Amino acid sequence: MYQRILVPVDDSETSRQALREVTRFCCDQHGKTRLVHVIDLAQFTWGGAEFVDVGELQSNLREGGRKVLESAAVLMKENGVEAETSLIEIWGGTISSAIIEDATNWPADIVVMGSHGWTGLDHLLLGSVAEGVVRHAPVPVLIIPIKRKK
Repeated sequence: MYQRILVPVDDSETSRQALREVTRFCCDQHGKTRLVHVIDLAQFTWGGAEFVDVGELQSNLREGGRKVLESAAVLMKENGVEAETSLIEIWGGTISSAIIEDATNWPADIVVMGSHGWTGLDHLLLGSVAEGVVRHAPVPVLIIPIKRKK
């Protein structure tokens, strides 16, 4: 049914929970999996940038993104799923738009991602990448909610 599965990842427990769920989903579907991580390089280019080494910060952001993807790929492989990876660099804009663009260009049959489940003021201040993807994705989106410990 779904042969091309796009999985946005970050370095959170929510993302790891989604990855564990995706491995079961991928094994059932026998499809191709693509792990993506989005970094915004524009965040260091304004407001106080004269006091920091912007190039070094951007380099560190890229390296961190590569580590997130590597860790996610290892988790998938440990569960029997091979996945390609892609580090997506944006210069401003929204992470959800970058994910949607990649889902269109790759092209994905479905996007599977975790959601932090922020509500209220946290949601207002921090936004929701998952919500942006759900609202505008050209393909189905499966959201894996965080399992909070009680």
